[in-house]
Amino acid sequence: MKIENHWLTQAIIVPTPNCDERLIETDISLIVVHCISLPPNQFGGQYIDQLFCNQLDPDEHPYFKEVHQLKVSAHLLIKRSGEITQYVAFNKRAWHAGKSEYKGRQKCNDFSIGIELEGIETQEYTDVQYQQLAFVCKTLLLHYPGLSTKDIVGHSNIAPGRKIDPGESFHWDNFLSKL
Repeated sequence: MKIENHWLTQAIIVPTPNCDERLIETDISLIVVHCISLPPNQFGGQYIDQLFCNQLDPDEHPYFKEVHQLKVSAHLLIKRSGEITQYVAFNKRAWHAGKSEYKGRQKCNDFSIGIELEGIETQEYTDVQYQQLAFVCKTLLLHYPGLSTKDIVGHSNIAPGRKIDPGESFHWDNFLSKL
C-alpha cells in the first residue's frame, strides 16, 4: 500500500463534502477505529457511501429517517470483504469522532484519522478486515511521523459513555499482533 497526496492508492475514492481543513495540517497523531452498518445489523450495499456523501434516502429504510440529515464522514471504510473506500484525504479533518478527548486533548477530529469497519459491536469482524486494517495502519505509521502504535484506539476510548465501538467483538490483540 502507498499514500500519494494523502490518498491511499489501493482505495476506492468516494469524496465527501463532510470534511474541512485541519487546524494544523501536519497534526496527525491518532488513529480511531470505529464500526458502522446501514441499516443497523446489515452489511453490503452503498448506504454507508450515501450517508457519508449526504445522499441517503430517508424513505429506503425506517432507520434512515433518523440519520439521513447527519453530516458525518470517516477517512476510510474497510468493508467485510476487505475492500477499502476513502472519503477524506488524510491531511483533511473528517467528521467521525464527535465530542471526544484523548490524552487531555479535546476535539479528536482535529488530529486523528478515522477508520470505519463495516460491522457491529457484537459480531466478529472478518479476518480480511483485520489484515487490511493492519496494512493501512502500517502504511499510515510510515507516512505520518506523528502516529504511533500506542495511539491507535477505539471510538469508545475517546468518547467513553457515549460510544462503544468497535465493541467487544473487536480483538485488539489479534489486530496489534499484525502490526
